[in-house]
Amino acid sequence: MNGPEIDVSLAPELRMFAVPERRRERTAVVTDGASTLGHVIESLGVPLTEVGGVFVDGRDTPVSHVPRAGEWVEVRAVARPQRVPGAPLRFLLDVHLGTLARRLRLLGVDAAYESEDIGDPALAALSAAQRRVLLSRDRGLLRRRELWAGAYVYSDRPDDQLRDVLGRFTPVLAPWTRCTACNGPLEDADKDAVRERLEHGTRRTYDVFAQCTACERVYWRGAHHARLEAIVQRALGEFDTP
Repeated sequence: MNGPEIDVSLAPELRMFAVPERRRERTAVVTDGASTLGHVIESLGVPLTEVGGVFVDGRDTPVSHVPRAGEWVEVRAVARPQRVPGAPLRFLLDVHLGTLARRLRLLGVDAAYESEDIGDPALAALSAAQRRVLLSRDRGLLRRRELWAGAYVYSDRPDDQLRDVLGRFTPVLAPWTRCTACNGPLEDADKDAVRERLEHGTRRTYDVFAQCTACERVYWRGAHHARLEAIVQRALGEFDTP
């Protein structure tokens, strides 16, 4: 690019997206004189889903602004908790976030998940069609223009991913009400009604069951319940709001 030079300050939370030489508190950027602030910010590696506000010479400015020589651009991170107006808070997770999807569902959070790679255009279109916040660690995917709303998942560790999403969006938690396999709602099930779906040992040992109203999967408090209960209690202790 060979155009106006501007100074850009990225919020500390956003500097991780930039190449090392751009992670200073203030860095000079030469633009092409035609690209918007949004394009300039994305060219630095920062997805606009992570931008909470842009200020030019101290004035709140839309990302459609075309920067002029000598301007100082301050890029702020999204405020937490982040509100997503326009639809009930629901999520869509890409193929790499299966464990996070199951943990969100365990907590009763509506989390659709694509277990196969359907491609970035299809994922972004699905986010728009269903008005779901797309969660991903793929910055290219989060730059898709057809995307309705999105958020970068900052960690590759499921425990940290869950804390990140719950802290950012503060969804209402309703543990044990959603199928971890398909995201459908659960309802109490009579043992006799689901008997044919149970192995003999399960029928003999357990009496309390729930069943998914969508895929009909049956749930009970089996060997993994203590581990799942620990996940639930940690989340409720830190993020549940009255």
